[in-house]
Amino acid sequence: MSGSIRGATAVVGVAEMHYKRGQSPMTEQQMTIKAIIDACADAGVSPRKIDGFVSYAGGSNDGPILGAALMVDELRWSNMMWGGGGGSVAAAVTNAAVAIASGQAQCVVVYRAMSQADTGRLGYAKYHYGPHFVAHGVGSPAQICAMRTQRMLEHDGVPRTAMRSLVLAAYQHAQQNPTAQGHGRPLDEDTYESSRLIAEPFHLYDCSRESDGAVALVLVSADRARDLRADPAYVIAGAQGAPGGYSERVDNDEQYSTAGFGPANNGKPGVAERLWASAGLGPDDVDVVQVYENFSGPAVAALIDHRLCPPGEAAGTVMTVENLTAPHGKLPVNTSGGNLADSFINGLNLAVEAVRQIRGTSTNQVADAKTSLFIGGPMAPLVSSVLFGHADTL
Repeated sequence: MSGSIRGATAVVGVAEMHYKRGQSPMTEQQMTIKAIIDACADAGVSPRKIDGFVSYAGGSNDGPILGAALMVDELRWSNMMWGGGGGSVAAAVTNAAVAIASGQAQCVVVYRAMSQADTGRLGYAKYHYGPHFVAHGVGSPAQICAMRTQRMLEHDGVPRTAMRSLVLAAYQHAQQNPTAQGHGRPLDEDTYESSRLIAEPFHLYDCSRESDGAVALVLVSADRARDLRADPAYVIAGAQGAPGGYSERVDNDEQYSTAGFGPANNGKPGVAERLWASAGLGPDDVDVVQVYENFSGPAVAALIDHRLCPPGEAAGTVMTVENLTAPHGKLPVNTSGGNLADSFINGLNLAVEAVRQIRGTSTNQVADAKTSLFIGGPMAPLVSSVLFGHADTL
């Protein structure tokens, strides 16, 4: 396929660490460097051979700073993905793949670190929304996404049980993941329903947990990946964008109750359909999904946008705990526990779990998983997705 990155690169190393919010024993820079070194060890490459850095959003630890700390031989690629709310986090992986496939770099690390002590938290009024929302008493991501989700429930007819099932499946997965923050804290339907409201329709457990921590993924060319390890996770396709003006028109866009992966304003294919076209695959070919759930409602909307789940009332037939839970569910989702029950490093931790599924090393492994989809932050100004695949998919 002309211009395609399909199978040209692969993830060969991953690392993550997380702590309860505000409890990291290290600075963001220290965590970033440690995660990169650990990911390089996982890949079997020297940190000095990294020649590209791609961060998702925020932080002051850019490529030149990290390159100097790691004593890299040469720096050839250094950039950061824009877009609040986790929207372009999957695009960071695609960006690294593009750099390698186009010959701009040979070994690129994708990373993100968060520490309350260094940069505060995301869920407060100054973050992204600005005076046009704050003036009307809307000052947090929860409030913005709650309004869109309520519209999805009332106007589109998606049952609220779809959100509950997503949350309960995440907590069920966390019970098998010993490093998850929700491990040892199972959640049942009654506890979910009786938890306090945060912003209607979101109850406490519909909201992601912010963590201190860091994540790193090392990408190289497909040829080099095959020499490094037997189980690389190939980048099959990636797409980013949003309908023109989506979520930036003071909540007045036409696709208000969607996750933003839908068609462009001129009717041309949007992020989800461009992903499928680039991959040469469709939603029926996906074995496991890691979807960014800043809140449960946007994640449901993202699954609908990608045609993994039908819209409207029919969503309830797919969004059941049994169906969403590995290893036997038809649509296993967020198999580490996700942002809700595992940890939240701006969602990049979900990419690590997507890679583990291809490797066959998840704590909630989907049998013989060949394709693993990572969906970036839904209902954000810019959204993105990336599809990983086993060598058998090439």
